[in-house]
Amino acid sequence: LVFRAALASAHQCHPLPQTLSVLKSTPQVRGMHTIIRNKETSRDEFIFYSKRLMRLLIEHALSLLPFQCGVVAAPTPCNHAGHVLQITGVSILRAGETMEPALRAVCKDVRIGTILIQTNCNTGEPELHYLRLPKDISEDHVILMDCTVSTGAAAMMAVRVLLDHDVPEDKIFLLSLLMAEMGVHSVAYAFPRVKIITTAVDKKVNDLFRIIPGIGECLGRND
Repeated sequence: LVFRAALASAHQCHPLPQTLSVLKSTPQVRGMHTIIRNKETSRDEFIFYSKRLMRLLIEHALSLLPFQCGVVAAPTPCNHAGHVLQITGVSILRAGETMEPALRAVCKDVRIGTILIQTNCNTGEPELHYLRLPKDISEDHVILMDCTVSTGAAAMMAVRVLLDHDVPEDKIFLLSLLMAEMGVHSVAYAFPRVKIITTAVDKKVNDLFRIIPGIGECLGRND
């Protein structure tokens, strides 16, 4: 657990980085967070409202992506100068794949890759076990999805994998339903050009590196 303990002690009391974007805390968003954080919430309710938050998170992230200018033929005999965007989604298994339906709901036929990263029980460090990325991923903006980020160890390894496949750092967008401050700081320090987008940031993690108060274990967890 030396690696994660080092992450836990780094950057304490530092202001949150400018690369972080948190979904606006409207009464609707606060209400949904209240439901998914309540230990008495049923599994069906938890899944329903967490999926709603994921959809809002994806739409918020898309509003931050830089679109490119493009010209299309309009139904009338003229052209329309609009905007186009090339994106690929990548899930950090297993928890990240719960965000795939939200991405597919707003981006039809989006390409999605997967990265399986698991924590070594002896060392406490993340290890890469499986990788499947779409062809020519380096040409797209990449939405990297993980349901929760506590220490940021798994997210940092996933970012490194994308960089090794020639994805520019400033074209990587890390999306998470919930993050701990230490995870935000760790990712931002290691990769200062990666955009970090979430619905909420909690201040602490416990001795097992789980986010406090967090949202429970219903969706699975990566560190």
